[in-house]
Amino acid sequence: MISEELKTIVDKLVEQGRMSFLPETTEEKITEFEAKNNVKLPQKYKEWLEFSDGGEFFLPAGVQMYGVEHKPLIDVEDLDKPEEKYIVIGTLASGDPILCDKTSEKISIYNHEDGRVEEDEIYESFIDFLNDLYDLLGIGG
Repeated sequence: MISEELKTIVDKLVEQGRMSFLPETTEEKITEFEAKNNVKLPQKYKEWLEFSDGGEFFLPAGVQMYGVEHKPLIDVEDLDKPEEKYIVIGTLASGDPILCDKTSEKISIYNHEDGRVEEDEIYESFIDFLNDLYDLLGIGG
C-alpha cells in the first residue's frame, strides 16, 4: 500500500510530465535482493520500489530509475560512483548516476564532469529527491 506522502508526490509527478512507472515489486523481493547483495537500501526508496520497481520520469529524457526485479536492475557492483559507500540506483539523462548511501537514507547525484557529489544535490531521503526532480532537471516553470 502506497503511503499518502508518496501518493501526493506521484500525483504531482504525473501532472508535471510524462512518466513511465514499472510494475511494483514486493517487500519479499526487496529483502531477497538486499540479502543476496549484502546491502540495505534506504527505507523511502524501498517504499518507492513497492510502488514502481524502476521506470522513467519526464520522458523522453529525464531520469531513469533502476529496480530489484524489473530491468534495468540495480547492480551493486556498478563502478559508476565516486566511492564504495554508494549504490547506483538510477541515472540522469546527462549520464550522471543517482546514488544511494549504503549507510543512510541519503540520495545523491554524482557529477561526472566535476568528479564530485555537489552539496546541493544531496538529499536526506528518496522523498526529498523526488520532490526536487522538477528543479533538478531544470524544467521548473
